[in-house]
Amino acid sequence: MPGITTSQSETPVSKSSGSRVLRRFRSNPVAIASVVVILIFAFTAGGTFLLSATGHDWPSNPNLTNLELKLLPPSSQHWLGTDNLGRDVLSRMLHGASISLTVGLIAVAVSLGIGMVVGAIAGYFGGIIDQILMRAVDALLCFPTFFLILTVVALLGPSLLNIVIVIGLVSWTGTARLVRSEFLTLRETEYVKGARVLGQNAWHIITRHILPNAAAPILVTAVLGIPDAILSEAGLSFLGFGVQPPQATWGNIIADGKTYLLDAWWLNLFPGLAILIASLSFYLAGDALREAAESRS
Repeated sequence: MPGITTSQSETPVSKSSGSRVLRRFRSNPVAIASVVVILIFAFTAGGTFLLSATGHDWPSNPNLTNLELKLLPPSSQHWLGTDNLGRDVLSRMLHGASISLTVGLIAVAVSLGIGMVVGAIAGYFGGIIDQILMRAVDALLCFPTFFLILTVVALLGPSLLNIVIVIGLVSWTGTARLVRSEFLTLRETEYVKGARVLGQNAWHIITRHILPNAAAPILVTAVLGIPDAILSEAGLSFLGFGVQPPQATWGNIIADGKTYLLDAWWLNLFPGLAILIASLSFYLAGDALREAAESRS
């Protein structure tokens, strides 16, 4: 039957499209450079976390204070200098990398899960369900995201778990709108109509036929959402509502150094560069992935 042929041929077509997107992405030198930088950050953060879990900190304990060594400039002994309590800035930045990337990945996973569920239900079923869900999304979009995150964290209390959950729960609206628009388009395709004729249920159609073909723009949204989460965490930590001292993050390293901006420039320069490079790498990788996905047509 024609309907059966269309439904069964959907999966290889989707895989072929994915392969073409990957080839175009790999041919972009900016994308490759961005991925290399991201992997360096990831391996550095992962290695630091594993060493810390075994009780071995490199180059030193990030929370070890020594007032005799405070505000030392970068040197062969302390590559990125020391802070106002004599703590090694490099050690604190390495531990901050693991926290920033963890917040980015988990927060995006939470927001992606919520956004995909809401967008898929609204886009596939339409009607009154779509109206109710989209009006809820519009209501959340009326509030500035960062100030909404700041307000909720201030009410719940600053902690790593609260920050991750709040950023994820507040940042899903864009994903929901994107997934809804993709589902509105894909639900009218021939292979979806053929699946309905064959009696397949909504869950099967959504997960097996529509979602794989909407994966590329959803993946782009996820990649672009990671730097937003990293910047949100850094902003919260800088304002004192993020991860609390003595635990190090890029944001609270800058916050500690703002008092010594003219005397200890390294306290602001190096964590600021880390935030800039990490965020820019994710943005460039996401932009290259979007270009590769859009060119597949």
